[in-house]
Amino acid sequence: MPAKLIRNAYETALTMSAVLLCWAAALLLEGAARLHTDVLVLAVALTLTLSASQRTADTRRRLTALVVLPVTAGVSIFLGRLIASHYAIGAAVYTAGMAFAIWIRRYGPEATKAGTLLALPLVALLVVPGPALPAEAQSGLVTWFWSALVGAIACACVWLVQWTGDRYGPWRADPAPEQPRRRSRLHPRPSTRMALQMAAGLAAAFAVGHLLFDDHWPWVVLTAYVAASGNRGRTDVLKKGIERLAGATLGTLLATGVAAVGVTGHASVALMFAVLAVALWLRPLNYAYWAAGMTCALSLLLGYFGQDAQHLLPTRLEGIAVGAVLSVAAAWWLLPVPRRRTAK
Repeated sequence: MPAKLIRNAYETALTMSAVLLCWAAALLLEGAARLHTDVLVLAVALTLTLSASQRTADTRRRLTALVVLPVTAGVSIFLGRLIASHYAIGAAVYTAGMAFAIWIRRYGPEATKAGTLLALPLVALLVVPGPALPAEAQSGLVTWFWSALVGAIACACVWLVQWTGDRYGPWRADPAPEQPRRRSRLHPRPSTRMALQMAAGLAAAFAVGHLLFDDHWPWVVLTAYVAASGNRGRTDVLKKGIERLAGATLGTLLATGVAAVGVTGHASVALMFAVLAVALWLRPLNYAYWAAGMTCALSLLLGYFGQDAQHLLPTRLEGIAVGAVLSVAAAWWLLPVPRRRTAK
């Protein structure tokens, strides 16, 4: 365990170095182009989610990311505007996009990796403040062009830091061996089943989130996605749903304590990065640590933008619980995937 924690600390240091480098570049971009602060949040979200998928990537995969990520990041901005103006249509397009990113796994490892890249900006769309921000903070949100540029900057920062770490650091990335692909005898295929489950869970999350939580629907949808992603069967989805709820509860307590102390402004931003680093370090041990860190970090972020994050924490917990239940229900009763099925 100590050796694993030391290696986790090293990988966390690489990821957070890339995050801070991209954040600094986005900060310069924000000042030069007079953009809104959400460009910084987008930079952090994309770099965090990209780092893991690019850690063992070869040149071909990195070039693919350089094309796919900026394009999908730009498209996600249009999708965010669509959800804001025509909620039902935007939710349907979002759900279809996420389901497609899973369905294409049937075409092999390369298609699976492309699907992961397609999903990253869609996940970031749920993290980047939009409708959930106070009205005065919603003007001048990042446009598609700047979003695409931030996607390219995120790729460059991740590659630079990871290349430096591999060249001069104590450890190199260890590529996971490719598993032999075999044809599943399940009909529909596991990838189709998981895509349909994801679509059902997200569609229900969008509907219930908008009905019960108004502008805070992203909390429900994000949890529904997280619990169902990488679905290895009923038990796996249930386990991740419980871990996310437990972690969010711990994060709620942490955020409440921070709010009581009165941390605001730049101090809250520094604390947010520290919380993310600790959560990232402990994530391989249990997903609940990551859920706790993300909940606390998002509370600090919303507090920075002027929301009463402490007042909204119970609502966030309710949204997370609802999202987990919807995702688990879809995985258990809609074409469940047997646990031992690994073929696409």
